[in-house]
Amino acid sequence: MRFTAEHHAFRKVVRDVVEREIVPHVDQWERDGIFPAHELFPKLGEVGLLGLEYDPKWGGQGADHLFTVVACEEIARSGCGGVPMAIGVQTSMATPSLHEFGSDMLKERYLAPAIAGTMVTSIAVTEAGAGSDVRSLRTKAVRDGDEWVINGSKLYITNGTQADWICLLARTSEEGGYRGMSQILVPTDTPGFSVSRKLDKLGQRSSDTAELVFQDMRVPVDHTIGEIGRGFQQQMSQFVIERMFAAYGAVGSCRRALERTRDYLKQREAFGQPLMANQHIAYSMAELSAEIDLLQSHNYACAEAHMNGEDTTRYATVAKLTSGRLTRKVADLCMQYHGGIGYMEETWTSRYFRDSRLGSIGGGADEVMLQVLAKLDGFTA
Repeated sequence: MRFTAEHHAFRKVVRDVVEREIVPHVDQWERDGIFPAHELFPKLGEVGLLGLEYDPKWGGQGADHLFTVVACEEIARSGCGGVPMAIGVQTSMATPSLHEFGSDMLKERYLAPAIAGTMVTSIAVTEAGAGSDVRSLRTKAVRDGDEWVINGSKLYITNGTQADWICLLARTSEEGGYRGMSQILVPTDTPGFSVSRKLDKLGQRSSDTAELVFQDMRVPVDHTIGEIGRGFQQQMSQFVIERMFAAYGAVGSCRRALERTRDYLKQREAFGQPLMANQHIAYSMAELSAEIDLLQSHNYACAEAHMNGEDTTRYATVAKLTSGRLTRKVADLCMQYHGGIGYMEETWTSRYFRDSRLGSIGGGADEVMLQVLAKLDGFTA
């Protein structure tokens, strides 16, 4: 995988933006349980971070996929999991279907402002009884003339309390299972929409997560993204992009965590010498560093396949499974080697430990990733 001088220059730009606009505010945003997306996102939009690969016609940069890889790795170094995840929702979870399948009208009204950061977006798929099993979702959109009448609820929705519009997956016919679903763009200022509660989470605290309710909410049928009845298939493609984003970011967050732990171990003394002088500790750190290299190499192979127009489902599934588990290993080791102070809320390790746990749950649990791989490799009956 070849990174050009332009990619390297872009990495510095992203790191500078993260250090200036995110890192100084993370502690406060974590205490608040939310970050000001309508203040931060326009700043990210100004440097093109919210539409790197999107058509310049809508404000995108028209860049190659390696710029996305760079951005993900650098944003994940911000010192928390919540803000990078919220940015990922904006760039890689709520807008890919709109960019690929949406009408020009929808792109002009909603995609362009999302790329500029003046509108905050969200993706609404999960329900209380339909998490990994998307085919079980119950939220319905019934056609009444030129409008959809939407009823139902969605759970664990990132950016849910701040979103200006939502990419909603709902049932639009009585066909069961994977059939009869559609993606509908739902403006949140529409009557019938409400945030029933903001959820209190173990980690990712700077990211607002909500339960949403739709009660006789009327949305024009022309707000359907792509083809009616093809929502499940479109959402599956969007999930692949989401999983690639998560794996790319894991490299950045894991690498930064090892760097911070390395620096601590070099200055923290025990028994008359720095902790890093302990060979077991040094080897354990080196082993995890090597595992990060392997994940990064796999990510780059995934990126290359994506740029060649190949189906990256298997690449993304392996990357998502591996990155979730590796992040947890890194978080555990960093806390262990910080000792008692690492268990304190005043130390970054406790936040990283809490934040890391979601990697094996959100965006497709480890068990779902294994199910996908078993099916792809013919290991199922």
